[in-house]
Amino acid sequence: MALGPVMLGLDGLELSAEEREMLCHPRVGGVILFARNYRSPEQVAALTAAIHALRQPRLLVAVDHEGGRVQRFRDGFTRLPPVRRLGEIYDRDRMRAKQLARVTGWLMAAELRAVGVDLSFAPVLDLDYGISGVIGDRAFHRDPEAVADLAHAYVSGMQKAGMEAVGKHFPGHGGIAADSHLELPVDPRAYADLEHADLLAFERMIHYGLAAIMPAHVLYPQVDDRPFGRAGCETSCGDVWN
Repeated sequence: MALGPVMLGLDGLELSAEEREMLCHPRVGGVILFARNYRSPEQVAALTAAIHALRQPRLLVAVDHEGGRVQRFRDGFTRLPPVRRLGEIYDRDRMRAKQLARVTGWLMAAELRAVGVDLSFAPVLDLDYGISGVIGDRAFHRDPEAVADLAHAYVSGMQKAGMEAVGKHFPGHGGIAADSHLELPVDPRAYADLEHADLLAFERMIHYGLAAIMPAHVLYPQVDDRPFGRAGCETSCGDVWN
C-alpha cells in the first residue's frame, strides 16, 4: 500500500481503534504529533512504534520541534533555544554560530529519532522583518544570506542524526503581521521583492539538497490570487473519508 498525501493528527497519548482504521486508509501518508500526544519519551516511543507497525511502507511521523516557543515535547527532552540566538551569535562570530547550529540541529534530530519520529518541520527559513509576531525569534536572522548560512549548518546536523529537513514557510511569512493560524494574511509585495529577499534562503537551501518545503498559508495577490496550498487541500483532503 503506497503512502497517500494526507497527514493526520491524533487525539491522545495512544491510538484508538478508530484512529487505527483511519490511518490505514490509502489516502493517508503520515501523522503529525502535538503536545497533547506527549507525556514522556517512553510513551511517545510506544506511540510512534504503534503507528509504524500499522502498514508498509510505514507512515511518516512528524512534529513541529524547532525550539523556543515551538517545541512540542519538553519534559525529558533538551529545551532548545529559539534559533534567533544563533543569529545573534552569528553577528559576532560566524564560525561559532555555524558550529552551534550544527550541534543544535543534530541534538534536535537525534532526540526525536531516538523515539521514532521521522521528521521535524524545521528549520524556519523566514526572514525576521520585525513585523510578524508569529515568526519573530523563530527566524535565524533578517539577512537572507545569514539565514541560508545558518540553516545549511543546522540541516547538516539534522542529517548527521538521520533526519531530513523541512524548510518553512515558503515563500516567506516574515513580511506580514497577521497570524495565519487565526486569519488569512495578505502580503502585497511583488514577486521581484520576494525573489531578492525571502526566496533567497529557500533557493540556497534547495541547492544544498533541502528534502521538503512547507508552504505558508498566506495570500500573495501580486503573484497569485489563491493562497499557496489551497488547491492541494481541496483536491487531496476534501473527501478523503467518502
